[in-house]
Formats: sequence, C-alpha cells, structure tokens
Amino acid sequence: MSYFNYQSKRIFYKEVGNGEPLIMLHGDTASSTMFEMLIPLYQEYFRVILVDFLGNGKSDRVDKFPADLWITQAQQVIALIEYLKIRKANLLGTSGGAWVAVNTALERPDLINKVIADSFDGRTLEKDFAQNLLKEREFAKKDILAKQFYEWCQGEDWEKVVDLNTVALVECAEKKLPLFSKTLETLSVPILFVGSLQDEMCRKDMLKEYKEMNSLIANGEIHIFDTGGHPAVATNAEQFSKIALKFIYG
Repeated sequence: MSYFNYQSKRIFYKEVGNGEPLIMLHGDTASSTMFEMLIPLYQEYFRVILVDFLGNGKSDRVDKFPADLWITQAQQVIALIEYLKIRKANLLGTSGGAWVAVNTALERPDLINKVIADSFDGRTLEKDFAQNLLKEREFAKKDILAKQFYEWCQGEDWEKVVDLNTVALVECAEKKLPLFSKTLETLSVPILFVGSLQDEMCRKDMLKEYKEMNSLIANGEIHIFDTGGHPAVATNAEQFSKIALKFIYG
C-alpha cells in the first residue's frame, strides 16, 4: 500500500492504469474503496489515482473533522498532486468529494486540467440539511446495508468515523460556513456538473442550481441523468465513464 505524509499523518493512495491522471475523490463517510468496482471502466484510458482523505479508509485517523471539511480536504489533494509531481491532474469528485474537487481547482488552477463534480448540492446547503442529516445518519447506523457500506469503506471503527463526519457537517450547516474557498466566478478550470433527477440525497432543485452555477463560470457543462440514485458515478457507471472520457479527452 502507498502512503504520503501530510501534517505528521499518513494519507493512503493507489494508482492503476495509464493515460491522463484522473484523481477520484470519495464522498463523506465513504473512502476510495467505493471506486474499486469502477476502476475497470477507467484504467484503460486514465492513470487512475484513488485517495482516502484523512480520517477515512486506510488513511490515519483524526480526533475530529473540521467544519470546513471540504476546503481542508482540497489541501490534501493539492499535497498529493505535488507529491506525485503531476503537472496537470483531472479531478472526479462525487458527493462531498465534488466540493473538494471544485475547491482544489479554485485554490490551485495551475495544477488542474479539468473537473467533474458529481451529485452535490452546489453553493449552499438546504435550510433543513442538519436536521435531515442527523435523521439519515441515525437510520443508516441501524440499517444493515448502510452499516455494511460503512464497514466496507472504513473498517471496524466505521461508527466513530461516521459520527465525527456528522458532527463536522452539522456544524458547517448551522454556522452557514462557505462551501467554496473562493467565489465560483473565479473558477478558471473547465468543469462538468453531473447528477441524477432521481437522486434523493441531493437537493430537489439540483438542475436549477447546476444551471445557476454554470451561468457564473466561463467554461462549464452539465449532464443530468433521468434515472439512477446517489451518486451518479456509481448508479450510471458505464454511461458516466463514457461521458467522463469525452469531457476530458474532448
């Protein structure tokens, strides 16, 4: 297994395949394990790089997650790109990882070629986000399939990881912290917003939010699937990979 050091802790990463570098960024309570079954769709065309954010998966654990989690995780991605000496990386972030991908591009556009932001709420969290998240997490911790997913991604200490993540996101929502490190209008990297109309874990007006975000930037595209759940990268796996290939290689 491969690791690099970041702020006195170890971050796990994995590389598979050849081609343009494509860093895949997992969502909250998940890890890079969620992409393992998708790798065959990408490795022929990309140098796929998976990473576990600090406190998740095979990376070192933390005592708490910061409330501006998606902004601090972007710094981990920047550190990985610099560690691997990649001139220009492509980012595919899903769910929470979509915010991380955008923040990485906002902070260091010189390191990023293109961004795919999949299945996320955009510029703000909905008013009842914290309340709904607490209900969802309590239910999920008792649901057999959800528990299996958590353990598959995190290991035996999955419940502690999930709880720490919940605390951070609730604080983020209650304090109404900015989700992007800079205004979206400053994004100079080409970006593709992707989602599904049937995704019950994202805001109901996702398409409207995507269109509004797209209107603020110079080089954006949108693809919305009619079917499929959360996230689209997994529930529309084959179609998604083809769209990603076309977007990145043109």
